[in-house]
Amino acid sequence: MEEMTGGNESCTAGPTSMSYLACLSYILEEWTGVEDIGDYLSYAFYILWVLFPLVVVFVLPGVIVILFYVSILWLHIYKRKNEIKEAYSHDVWIGAREMLATIWDGHGRIWHGYELHGVENIPQGPGLVVFYHGATPVDYIYFIARLHIMKKRCCNVVADHFVFRLPGFRILLEVFGVIHGPKEACVRTLEKGQLLAIAPGGVREALFSDEMYTILWSDRKGFAQVAIDAKVPIIPMFTQNVREGFRTLGGITTLWRKDFTPS
Repeated sequence: MEEMTGGNESCTAGPTSMSYLACLSYILEEWTGVEDIGDYLSYAFYILWVLFPLVVVFVLPGVIVILFYVSILWLHIYKRKNEIKEAYSHDVWIGAREMLATIWDGHGRIWHGYELHGVENIPQGPGLVVFYHGATPVDYIYFIARLHIMKKRCCNVVADHFVFRLPGFRILLEVFGVIHGPKEACVRTLEKGQLLAIAPGGVREALFSDEMYTILWSDRKGFAQVAIDAKVPIIPMFTQNVREGFRTLGGITTLWRKDFTPS
């Protein structure tokens, strides 16, 4: 490497160009007068390289949480607009759903390259969508967003009781038809001609399943009785790579799996 001695010489001067890090170090030394600044940069890049996986782990869920509360804020603003409500008098939330579907579908496309295949297998009338529960249900959110954009249809979903305790989520759950059950409520939803989705594995499957996509349904077969009582087809759904997109603690969680009993 050619030694740089003049303040006006380029980093690429001479037969051999300097590395970007060496060039940056040289420029910063010239500007700041701090010697051996390259060593500090090397340490900084090393720390960033080590911490990058941890940053990704926390940034992605953080973005999703922010999107949830942006969606909630938009619904509250929408609710205050009487002129929009009058434009959609048969269903005051149509415009809000379309806006949020566009936002979440864009997030799925950009961040995960989300694609939906087999939508033609969903009947025109009611049906029970049964899906594998990944570490987070964000794949289901992408599904209902894409379904709304492609077919202008909504799909209700059964969620665990803790979801209804999340601060500020009430309006979001009401607009998108999230219910807790019980079986009778599920049957009534289907008898109205609507779609209903359920992940039989629930929170246990989300936390304790693994990269082999082990199904943890235990004796949860009530969804089958719901389909029988409502006389609707069961539509299986699976999101490829949902475990790779969101990781849980893996083997660590198995240490307390037997003691975990979601209420």
